[in-house]
Amino acid sequence: MNKPAKTPRTSLPGGIANVLKRLHHPVDVILLCVRWYVAYSLSLRDLEEMMAERGIEVDHSTVHRWVIKLLPVLEKAFRRRQRPVGNSWRMDETYILVRGGTVCSDRDPEFLSGSAGAVRLPI
Repeated sequence: MNKPAKTPRTSLPGGIANVLKRLHHPVDVILLCVRWYVAYSLSLRDLEEMMAERGIEVDHSTVHRWVIKLLPVLEKAFRRRQRPVGNSWRMDETYILVRGGTVCSDRDPEFLSGSAGAVRLPI
């Protein structure tokens, strides 16, 4: 049985909607500018130029105000949805510094006994 396709969300969460309520530009433009600023480490003037290329007049100081307003709210919303990290994790290889040289255990049970299982690697 086929599941119905998910429809895109038409409303924003409450905290984000309240912040965007009195802003004069379209919500898509605001969120796009903030996303590009955070994700790609673009300068504010680069964003201003990129929006001008797309026919949208936005000043760099306006983008900066959007970032200052939206980042705390977005971070709070994303932190709520973040999955917890488990207590169990695995490590493939272990490198230990012994007498100035690096030793690799590589899951070898004979590693601690000092037999042929330990491999010395140059530094």
